[in-house]
Amino acid sequence: MRNTLLSILFTVVVALASCQGGNNTSLSSATGDTIALKYSSLLTIVEYDGYTVAEISNPWKPGKLLHRYYLVEREKGKEEREMSFADGTVIEVPIQRAAVFTTVHCALLTELGLGSHIVGVADAKYIKVPYIQEQIKAGRVIDCGNGLNPVVEKIMDVKPDVIMLSPFENSGGYGKTEEIGIPLIECAEYMETSPLARAEWMRFYGLLFGVSDQADQLFQQVDSSYNALKQQAAKAGEGRSVLVDKITGSVWYMPGGRSTIGQMLLDAGARYPWATDSQSGSLSLPFETVLERAGDSDVWILRYSSDHDLSYNELLSEYHGYRQLKAFRQHEVYGCNVELSMFYEDTPFHPDRLLCDFLQILHPDIIGLPPLRYYKKLKE
Repeated sequence: MRNTLLSILFTVVVALASCQGGNNTSLSSATGDTIALKYSSLLTIVEYDGYTVAEISNPWKPGKLLHRYYLVEREKGKEEREMSFADGTVIEVPIQRAAVFTTVHCALLTELGLGSHIVGVADAKYIKVPYIQEQIKAGRVIDCGNGLNPVVEKIMDVKPDVIMLSPFENSGGYGKTEEIGIPLIECAEYMETSPLARAEWMRFYGLLFGVSDQADQLFQQVDSSYNALKQQAAKAGEGRSVLVDKITGSVWYMPGGRSTIGQMLLDAGARYPWATDSQSGSLSLPFETVLERAGDSDVWILRYSSDHDLSYNELLSEYHGYRQLKAFRQHEVYGCNVELSMFYEDTPFHPDRLLCDFLQILHPDIIGLPPLRYYKKLKE
């Protein structure tokens, strides 16, 4: 009797192990086609028979995964898929309804002809995309409140397939937003360290919404335009020396050499004092350091937010130390009013447009470039 029971138990264990091993083998040994990404260092996309796996590397923890997504066609054994793909988030594609928490992604989706797929936004007053504002006024797009603490009841009311939001380091998670069962798309492209790597994420979003061909074509145009401008800058030789942005409180946040702005200044041929810096974020500097290292820069480009154009007197009223800067004294200051322009909406996925502005400012002798799009020289 004892031997019989042991025999039955052994058979059951082997059978269970075989079933479990079989499932793991079918997923891990399946061969897929990797979608070739030209610049991105955070995205990996592999197409398999019947589904696609998209993985986002954790930009704050090298070697770790931020998120794994399984993109599957709609209405095909949903429960079975969720069990098979338990180590990631299942996204039914193409996405038909999305809550989008950032203005830049609203702008991109609208450009790709997907504006009608946006059913909810966060921080509506900061969404400067005209189409989305029209839809909000018409009641077809709902404001779900503050992006960091949205009203989850409003999100649930609009029944989005996904929520698109930006992850942050040490954010502590997404609170109630991740408890309501709606997949979160973590839009981490802003952590890429080159302008074109960031822009290439439009291909991932195109895949999610079923417009891959259109997104790929748009990216090819951006890539070609950016590199043509980069070559034009190289032919023009070394450009003017440049100082970037302005002091906030007691700190001047200067773009690191490996930040997207730092990379673009390099591509534009700028003489940037922090070009060799290895930081991909911003440097926190006192004014004295900026003055010593970049006080003699030929030109000063800065961003600001206002309902009117900035003047030299207003700039000086913010901080009297600015009068010590060569570019201020010689009135070679160019400002980008982010309130009255589409700087934040355009430039992440159209870095070529910003590079064109930089090229024109840093190489005033180059002819044939279009008018400045974001920056304008401060009035006397």
